[in-house]
Amino acid sequence: MGDDGDEGRGGRAAEQHDAGAKGTEAAQEGNAGQGGDAAQDDERWLVVKGRRWRRTDPALPVDMVERLKSHLGRGRSGVGAAKRRGDDAAVAEARTRVGLAKHGLGERGPRWWEEPEEARLQRAREALTDLDALDESGT
Repeated sequence: MGDDGDEGRGGRAAEQHDAGAKGTEAAQEGNAGQGGDAAQDDERWLVVKGRRWRRTDPALPVDMVERLKSHLGRGRSGVGAAKRRGDDAAVAEARTRVGLAKHGLGERGPRWWEEPEEARLQRAREALTDLDALDESGT
């Protein structure tokens, strides 16, 4: 599931507003002409306070999702801590972790429902490799 409930955290609301406007337009474009199958929409999107968030790719194994979400949580925590310290470099590093995790989960990047399952699994494996490398490098 797309855990993007960061609206109350720091300066994230402004970023979400800018990104959300683009994301909502893209989501609407992505559904244009498709007949808006409600069952497919429920599988692909989560609606929170009127905003649509892309759900986690359901084809990913549970253990892989758990590992990616662990990285996502650590990245989000790192963003908040770095912002409180005023450490812009650490904010950027933590956002890299968040972005990699969200791409691996299918919540960012190419729409998972438009790709073959093996490509989606490969993207998640690559994201985990990159995220684990961040741990090894100490960032």
